[in-house]
Amino acid sequence: MFAPLPMLSFSPQQIAQVCETLEESGDVERLARFLWSLPVAPGTLEALSKHESVLRARAIVAFHMGNFRDLYHILETHRFTKESHAKLQAMWLEAHYQEAERLRGRPLGPVDKYRVRKKFPMPRTIWDGEQKTHCFKERTRSLLREWYLQDPYPNPTKKRELAQATGLTPTQVGNWFKNRRQRDRAAAAKNRMNQQGCGLSNCKPPLSPDELSIEDDGDLRGLKNSEDSSNEDVKLKEH
Repeated sequence: MFAPLPMLSFSPQQIAQVCETLEESGDVERLARFLWSLPVAPGTLEALSKHESVLRARAIVAFHMGNFRDLYHILETHRFTKESHAKLQAMWLEAHYQEAERLRGRPLGPVDKYRVRKKFPMPRTIWDGEQKTHCFKERTRSLLREWYLQDPYPNPTKKRELAQATGLTPTQVGNWFKNRRQRDRAAAAKNRMNQQGCGLSNCKPPLSPDELSIEDDGDLRGLKNSEDSSNEDVKLKEH
């Protein structure tokens, strides 16, 4: 376990500000140590529960430590503002995906994830009730593609910068890059096969990676935030 930080005297407002700063830095370990160093007197806990940044910090630490029961309790029993919804929704979904994977003993496919989302709908405390598609907005995809062209292997610092710029989590960003690299490798391999296997008379120009990929979608294997066309088939069958 982490060594606790020295005990200091902070007001609830100061504690909330420290939580925000540590969350923005992406240093979950320090954030966890700070939370564990706080006093546990009932009056103090009640005052802290009024600060969304503290509740959000507790949820982040619970998620990264794999304490999903604590995560669900925090998300289900406190109403969060819309600004926090995207990050908390990502953690809610990813936690349920990971639990389902452990039970099945294998990675989840798109249909599996769809069923998990149907079984564990997001609580209204982190969701405004709107039905949302599970793919990134065009502006987000454009920014991710732009950075990908500059560096397909971003370091942790760049991932945090991109996460702040797009409203995603660093894990989501990392998995988007991983998925994009896999699609590009598959596209390159298919192009090579096309070029080697087709005759001169009927050979078509090789496809680009963008043409071969279905969509530059995000993946909540971090926060997975993606959906492909097979999910639409599932929805049609269920209706």
